[in-house]
Amino acid sequence: MGDKVTTDEIMPAGALLKLRSNVPEYAKHLFGPLNKPGEPTFAERALAARDAGRAGAIVAGDSYGQGSSREHAALCPMYLGVRVVIAKALERIHQVNLVNFAILPLTFLDPADYGRIEPGDELRIAGVSAAVASAEEIKISNVTKGVDLSCRIHLSARQRKILAAGGLLNYTRGGGQ
Repeated sequence: MGDKVTTDEIMPAGALLKLRSNVPEYAKHLFGPLNKPGEPTFAERALAARDAGRAGAIVAGDSYGQGSSREHAALCPMYLGVRVVIAKALERIHQVNLVNFAILPLTFLDPADYGRIEPGDELRIAGVSAAVASAEEIKISNVTKGVDLSCRIHLSARQRKILAAGGLLNYTRGGGQ
């Protein structure tokens, strides 16, 4: 994935807009322009992981989510089982949407760590609940490569509560507590 990910790369529009009310179908096109012919698509890999009981991750470069104020740019990854986005930098509006759909937004403390994760690597994040509650940093273990990476958790107190509740709908259902 390149260093700039735009709305059209996350969730293509155009002729696909007619699918917006059908999230399972629309999600099949997530990162469509970045998929390689003859290889499983991002959506296929994410669904396989989700169906096997594993959470998915998106690893991105600078300005991840640039221009993606559309909720589907977070809703479709949530449907596919993505639970964390780790980026060099996140765009503000997209970060809000990620939190609303219970996807943990993280940024690399060292942007060079972006290159230490490849598609298919197994990542582990210990102590997520405690980190979401109050931490400013969290460690991610790339089990495949045997390396640990540090990431920043930059969230408001309200965003932390929303993530802990499992997203904005659950947070609101619970009275915003």
